[in-house]
Amino acid sequence: MIAKSENRFIRLNFISIVVTLLVILAGGIVRSTGSGMGCPDWPKCFDQYIPPTSASQLPANYKEKYVAQRLAKNERFAKTLEKLGKADLADSIRHDTSIAQPEAFNVANTWTEYANRLVGVVAGFCLILLVVYSFAFKKSAKRIIVLSILNLILIGFQGWLGAIVVSTNLTQWVVTAHMLIALVILGILIYTYNYAKMLHKERSVIMYRILWLKGFLAFTIIITIIQIILGTEVRESVDAVAKSLQFNGRNTWIGKVGAIFSYHRDLAILVTICNFIVYKMVIDRFSGKGWPLLTANYIMITLIVQIATGFLLSYLALPPYAQAIHVLFSMLLFSLQYYLYLLVYRTATYKPN
Repeated sequence: MIAKSENRFIRLNFISIVVTLLVILAGGIVRSTGSGMGCPDWPKCFDQYIPPTSASQLPANYKEKYVAQRLAKNERFAKTLEKLGKADLADSIRHDTSIAQPEAFNVANTWTEYANRLVGVVAGFCLILLVVYSFAFKKSAKRIIVLSILNLILIGFQGWLGAIVVSTNLTQWVVTAHMLIALVILGILIYTYNYAKMLHKERSVIMYRILWLKGFLAFTIIITIIQIILGTEVRESVDAVAKSLQFNGRNTWIGKVGAIFSYHRDLAILVTICNFIVYKMVIDRFSGKGWPLLTANYIMITLIVQIATGFLLSYLALPPYAQAIHVLFSMLLFSLQYYLYLLVYRTATYKPN
């Protein structure tokens, strides 16, 4: 019997997972629509809590003002990197001329970026409440408290890194780090959700062949994470190509990305094969039982959507809606794979005589 206070944590944890995925979707929309610099400052937007709806609401020198603020913030960030022994990265930020380029006001981009920030604020509040609710497990599972606090620290760091993303004018490696931290936050949420939910349940007992599924599923998750990283690098390369062409000739961008796109496409084939093997192994070992098979079914649906959006991106000149969906479903695929791994990991095994 699960206590009411524990149930409250489990429900909020699930909501937090959904909200985190919405943050990722919102971030994908921001990237695909070129709205990343829609708000030139952070956490406010044009020094306002409610963004402007027209350029007439902005001071005449707003471009120079925000460029100066951005350069000052980047200098502080560069000094921090130097203290950490990252002098090359510090120099790359100092000498990136794109950072000094002012962004013209665009109301659609501004409100798209602002909506992204609002969803991020909701996620932050969810994680604050999760820390409070996690103390329901102070006697039975202290790791839930520790991980919830860690996640709150991570989302605080993620917010700070979001400010750096803005101030560095979407510097590529910073954007990649931003995505990877989101992946860690999501992974911790999935772990605490499953651990709290399964805390008082007995383990299922299945034939020893489940060990092969555990190992292969772990391999598949690693390949998926590598694929997500490569996908982020492809997105960064596309951004660089788009800027070099002044955002013209969209149908030529993919062709100019280079080898990284080929690696991403080829690895997608391996990801697909691995997930089909996982699906077959789940069917064989669980014989239609419960959550493992249902989760595997969701993985296959997610994979199909992921493949479809990949084709759209490759052959229809990177439509923005497909970019956002592709990012979301890549993270959803990881989430479902990891949740399936946790379900399988709890399964006790024995070798028949």
